[in-house]
Amino acid sequence: MNRRLFLLLSLASACMAPLAAQAASFPDRPIRIIVPYAPGGTTDMLARVVGKHMSDKLGQSVIVENKPGANGMLGSSMVAKAAPDGYTLGIATPGNHAANASLYKEVPYDTIKDFTAVSQAVNSPMILVAHPSLGVKTVAELIAKAKAEPGAIVYASGGTGSSMHLAMEQFAKMAGIKMTHVPYKGSGNSYIDLLAGRVSLLMDISPQALPRVRNGELIALGTASEKRLPELPDVPTIDEAGVAGYRAGSWYGFVGPAGIPKQTLDTLNSAITAALHDPEIEKKLQAAGLQIVASKPAEFQSFIEAEVKKSAQIIKDAGIQPE
Repeated sequence: MNRRLFLLLSLASACMAPLAAQAASFPDRPIRIIVPYAPGGTTDMLARVVGKHMSDKLGQSVIVENKPGANGMLGSSMVAKAAPDGYTLGIATPGNHAANASLYKEVPYDTIKDFTAVSQAVNSPMILVAHPSLGVKTVAELIAKAKAEPGAIVYASGGTGSSMHLAMEQFAKMAGIKMTHVPYKGSGNSYIDLLAGRVSLLMDISPQALPRVRNGELIALGTASEKRLPELPDVPTIDEAGVAGYRAGSWYGFVGPAGIPKQTLDTLNSAITAALHDPEIEKKLQAAGLQIVASKPAEFQSFIEAEVKKSAQIIKDAGIQPE
């Protein structure tokens, strides 16, 4: 028995030795960050800004690859199936790492089991905006109008099950109103009809909504943040405006395949959080309406698990059917 135990322990040590050596020398070749969405969005910008700083800090190239498709599932699947050596990372969002688990019947990965959480990078609070033709300037006026005409107000989103859609469904439930949802393929497409007045309402992240509010095209009715946004000090939070406890926002973070060695994970987390706290990067991200988080891996893992449950409940309550 002792001989068998000795042999098993020796075999385990032999298997672990290459992993330990690899972790100690990490990184010794380029790292890639897979963005599961098209270029030009918040996820893409975050990956490129942070990736450049990581490259400088770690002394290795960091390559950003855009792999859009299937509401983020194509790129995320590539991350899940990659070797857990720290050389492949992905961007997690409320869509590909929370809502998809309940929104689709077949998801090619397990959000909880198939990934290593590295760091939640940023939060992006949402803003409830309306086209001037709707004739409301406050959350209270919107709720009164919606109650007087159930289902008459049409709101847009970047797609069924998107963070924009779920945020509006949560708002409608908490406010006790009914509205009509029109999904679009992406946030950008939803603005085409909103700015033309063909739909009246939208809940979107501040980097997307804020420029349209500033130039007078849209009216900010309220923010879905805990406190008023510095960029819109005169706009009350939706909680302040009467929908007690309402919060909504998007979030973005870095993940890798399940099983990344702790030493490698610590190196990645340190490089990412250092980038997020770099004064120039911090200023750039905050100017875009993003709030720095820079969490530890365990904190991000717990956050993702809570978001999966939260999204599932909203989808269930709203009667959104899996596709």
